[in-house]
Amino acid sequence: MTLSCILLALILDAFFGEPNWLWSKLQHPAVTFGKIIKWGEKKYNNGINRKGKGVIFLSVVVIFLATLGFAIEQLPFSAIWKILIVAILLSHKSLIEHVSAVSLGLQKDIDHGRKAVAMIVGRDTEKLNESNVARSAIESAAENFSDGIIAPLFWFFIGGLPGIIVYKFVNTADSMIGYKHPQLEQFGWASAKLDDILNWIPARLSGLLICIVYQNNSAFQTMRRDAKLHRSPNAGWPEAAMAGVLDIAISGPRSYDGKEKLYPFVNPDGKKKLTAIDVDNAVDVLWRSWGGLVLGCGVALFFSTIV
Repeated sequence: MTLSCILLALILDAFFGEPNWLWSKLQHPAVTFGKIIKWGEKKYNNGINRKGKGVIFLSVVVIFLATLGFAIEQLPFSAIWKILIVAILLSHKSLIEHVSAVSLGLQKDIDHGRKAVAMIVGRDTEKLNESNVARSAIESAAENFSDGIIAPLFWFFIGGLPGIIVYKFVNTADSMIGYKHPQLEQFGWASAKLDDILNWIPARLSGLLICIVYQNNSAFQTMRRDAKLHRSPNAGWPEAAMAGVLDIAISGPRSYDGKEKLYPFVNPDGKKKLTAIDVDNAVDVLWRSWGGLVLGCGVALFFSTIV
């Protein structure tokens, strides 16, 4: 049942994504998570022991969401609810659309490219040149393939609806309050650490999947060698795999809040002058990896029915 749910959810998400007609009438779970996080940060991120308050806040919400997921699984027609909720919490089509928008923007002019990539990255984009806009989009494509598709499915496979719902909340919390900022680093410490833990296996599986679907041993070696160069303990794996199969250099220096960060390149010998074509190639990697995932689930489901 779990494999068939994953397979159907992958197909539903890829075809329908996040339809505006639905989410203009209902509130997307990610929006709900965001409101909960903003409320908690505003109410508890003050005074003394902010780290402890962050731990307690995260723990209480995680327990509540896990209980909610378990309760939904007990409802009539739970299989249908599972498929729909998993599809809603995946983001393959949305990721494709956002990354493709960067390519389309760059094909018009640099300003359109910068505006499009600003929608999916947190770094300063006002002064990015064509190569850095493309590089930023490709990095986001690889990282979000792990965070938005592989990790949610992994935790659904391990823990059912409680697993995927908790993961999506923690991942959202990390993106909002988990980064190192004087006002947030104490309160968001628990979210950042738990997100690192929950993404440890999925990030490595994501990179491995990219290498497997391309049958590219060189990319696998690049991933093993360069993943540790990334500032993140997890994002380096899918990003290095993406860089390997495309033979490009990604990561490298960038600016946050006006401060230049001299990060090393991942796959430094790869092509550094990137264009919209390289972004399109990254989109192809996402689709091919999605196809490999669907095929793998289909094969596993077939053999599970005959054993």
